Amino acid sequence: MDVTLLGTGAPQGLPRPGCPCAACATAVGDEARAATALLVDGALMIDLTPGPAFAAARAGQSLTGVRQVLLSHPHDGPVMEVPAGLPQPGRVADGRELALLDGHRVRAVAVDIPGTGYEISGTAGERLLYLPPGAAPAGPVNGNGRTAGGGGTGGTGPYDLVLLDVPARPDALAKLRASGAVDAATDVVAVHIDHDVPPGPELHRRLAAVGARAVPDGSTLVVGEFHAVPDLPRRTLVLGGARSGKSVEAERRLAAFPDVVYVATGGTRDGDQDWAQRVSLHRERRPGSWRTVETCDLVPLLEAARPGADAEARGTDAGGPNTEAEGPGAGRPGETSPLLIDCLALWLTHVMDEVGAWDDATWEAGGRRALRERTDALVTAVRQTHRTVVAVSNEVGSGVVPATAAGRRFRDELGRLNAAFGAECEQLLLVVAGQALALRG
Repeated sequence: MDVTLLGTGAPQGLPRPGCPCAACATAVGDEARAATALLVDGALMIDLTPGPAFAAARAGQSLTGVRQVLLSHPHDGPVMEVPAGLPQPGRVADGRELALLDGHRVRAVAVDIPGTGYEISGTAGERLLYLPPGAAPAGPVNGNGRTAGGGGTGGTGPYDLVLLDVPARPDALAKLRASGAVDAATDVVAVHIDHDVPPGPELHRRLAAVGARAVPDGSTLVVGEFHAVPDLPRRTLVLGGARSGKSVEAERRLAAFPDVVYVATGGTRDGDQDWAQRVSLHRERRPGSWRTVETCDLVPLLEAARPGADAEARGTDAGGPNTEAEGPGAGRPGETSPLLIDCLALWLTHVMDEVGAWDDATWEAGGRRALRERTDALVTAVRQTHRTVVAVSNEVGSGVVPATAAGRRFRDELGRLNAAFGAECEQLLLVVAGQALALRG
């Protein structure tokens, strides 16, 4: 089954008409995108794009064989023409199935916004899922990919190809992964691309980080054909200064994966309103399906070699109730849940408190050795872990030299910890002014 993408952009296209933003200004060449539309085996068209006949011709295709045109969403972009000779566009009711004369089968998939997703099966059993802009499957999704109530994704096993709005709805991809509808071999292609994400290298970097890719308008994909999916690193360290966007970058890297365990190392600080505000901001950003563990005992979480091992370190979310025990995925083997550790600097502060590292006499009498033992144990656990780990840490060595011996000690020890932890990671990022710079991977 061949799928030609006549357009890959949002309904208004990219660049948006008259928009002066940087993303639109730089959306040229292959990064310029018309409204998303699909041509399946030259016989089925999903959604319309401006000048569809010209778009098809530019891709080396023709619309003369199209027997069915289906729409997935209310259209709010430029006026779309229906070329002469094409059937009038229609929609399939949620849960209903349409059989085409050429052997394709189309099932309507209920989504959580106005619109309809489509599961398309080819004559050889290939399967693809297409979701409208800003949409995720409606309701819970069970193991065979069908949403509750029968209006969801049908068939068995993972899809060969999934086309969805990855930048706007990474949670939709997480839901499909949780259900088994998307696995490591599924080709995930981002469509409905808008100006919210900078085009070019940054767009492709963000997509690759969640196991997806983007292709130019006019590309033809062969459903079921092997395509090397982005190689996802098991361990990533995200460094950055204060308010640099390092936590946002770390969260973004796991937003498209299910059952993430967020490890908060900061704890609570009675009477500190600024800290409470920071905690609240972080909590509001996290997907509701994530579970939270508040702990500085990281080694058991990284080892997590048996079911329920992550429960050993359960605690309470800073400023809120614990969600680990009752959250989605509770009871699953601990090692299957990705970890987001935020952050190593606060973990180090806690450990230095415990070993008495702030007092010069205690430091020389055994505090230094005790701290090395704790950091070595953490680094060893990172090296040996089988879990996906994204850790956040502060980069503090480039600023003003601290005025106190304790401050200089913390700066030096955090630099050593970052270097040792980063040495065990496949990917190392430095975030500056919200932009992630790849130092490795």
